[in-house]
Amino acid sequence: MVGIGEDGLAGLAPAGRTLVETAEVLVGGRRHLGMLPQSGAERLLWQRPLDRTIKAIAAYRGRNVTVLASGDPLWYGIGVTLAGRFSRNEMTIVPQPSAFSLAAAQLGWPVADCAMITLHGRPLDTLRLHLAPGRHILALSEDGDTPRAVAQLLTGLGWGPSRLSVFAHLGGPHEGVVEEEAQFWGDRRVTDLNTIAIECRGTPGARALPTLAGLPDDAFEHDGQLTKREVRAATLAALASLPGEAMWDVGAGCGSIAIEWLRAGIGRSAIAIERNLARAAVIARNASSLGVPGLRIITGTAPDALSGLPMPDAIFVGGGIGEPELLPLLWAKLRPRGRLVANVVTAEAEAQLLDWHLSHGGALTRIAISRVEPVGPRHIWRSLAPVTQLAVTKPE
Repeated sequence: MVGIGEDGLAGLAPAGRTLVETAEVLVGGRRHLGMLPQSGAERLLWQRPLDRTIKAIAAYRGRNVTVLASGDPLWYGIGVTLAGRFSRNEMTIVPQPSAFSLAAAQLGWPVADCAMITLHGRPLDTLRLHLAPGRHILALSEDGDTPRAVAQLLTGLGWGPSRLSVFAHLGGPHEGVVEEEAQFWGDRRVTDLNTIAIECRGTPGARALPTLAGLPDDAFEHDGQLTKREVRAATLAALASLPGEAMWDVGAGCGSIAIEWLRAGIGRSAIAIERNLARAAVIARNASSLGVPGLRIITGTAPDALSGLPMPDAIFVGGGIGEPELLPLLWAKLRPRGRLVANVVTAEAEAQLLDWHLSHGGALTRIAISRVEPVGPRHIWRSLAPVTQLAVTKPE
């Protein structure tokens, strides 16, 4: 795999150029292949779905195949897909500077301090997760309309003063940049090949939400089925997400636990399982508005709703234990060294947790929260229903 920039063959390092010039088969899009002079190499255009071309590449095993990619193939590029399909000893990867690096260099932004995302084939709501005063965001565009959509989203959320720098054809002879505040972008369209840099600036009404556990309760749409802020923070601490892990939120209610798991940016994925159709729709709206539209939502009840799902590293049960068979079923699905956390408020459900604790160990905790509320000119403490929490790790 050879990363190639807008400067084409001339910009390649010697190793990359040699791999291109000695290839028996060249794979790429029309734009990339059009950068190369004609040779005796067979040319293969990417097809939709991509899997058709990947199967064709696999059929060329034993021959010199060079795949062309934009910039760094492993940064939101085709290299990620190919690396998952071919063994490492079958590949040589020669990257070029990514669009992120080129844009950051233009602006003088330290790359390590930027949020780097792609909006190519991803929901625009992904951007919401990264909005914070002074935040620098670099985003790969879907097409020439993406900057306009970004500007409209920012303006609607109170981030209209944010500065957009939209770079076209970075690193090539046709490189250009358009700079404007989001609120004044209007209906402007740019060339399809562009990268967006955003310097976040908010109005007084703009709301910035942290990625740490325990968002305010009013950040979520809900019908009362919400794990309250203090309990939610303790629950996410008990779930203890590690990089690349997957979790299930069973009886998800408004989806707050799964959403905050994803917002933390540590766990790889989350699945919200909810039997109520109206609440499942609420989960979808919350996931989009809070910047994690990739949350997978399953409508149904265990055990049927769990069939075929990937094995989780953590499971949260927040909708009540329900049937006595639920905990043993979830325990069997959980990966070894995975964590099971269950919150209950009724005495009957608490009795099930006590039995489970006696047989499986773990930590059993009572969480009691009181909040100050006004009563006329004075204030009193109002207690929330105490929550009993079981947190247990599955042995090897």
